[in-house]
Amino acid sequence: MSEKIVTLNEEVIKGQIKELVRGSVEETLNELLEAEAEKLTQAARYERNEARQGYRSGHYDRNLTTTSGDVTLHVPRLKGVSFETAIIERYRRRESSVEEALIEMYLAGVSVRRVEDITEALRRA
Repeated sequence: MSEKIVTLNEEVIKGQIKELVRGSVEETLNELLEAEAEKLTQAARYERNEARQGYRSGHYDRNLTTTSGDVTLHVPRLKGVSFETAIIERYRRRESSVEEALIEMYLAGVSVRRVEDITEALRRA
């Protein structure tokens, strides 16, 4: 007498977990960017003190494709101090693991059409 009491939709659960991980990655990266800006300016946001090196001038949004999905980064703009983050390389739009995988497929002799199919499947996943 083994009747199913609860039915789970695995696809929905996987989608929710993936979104939870993506959101967590986005939040963590944005907090790291904030901490880096605070360290460079030697002051927290809106804080006034003698040791302050530069001033904030808002932020700009930047998209980054990671294995967890697309994340939006809020990169701080600073005046008086150049802000070059150690978290992401300049002009980098996707995580390097994707680029490395594409290069490996090309070197292994995978056809261009097959590479397109694989990248399309990865984008939908």
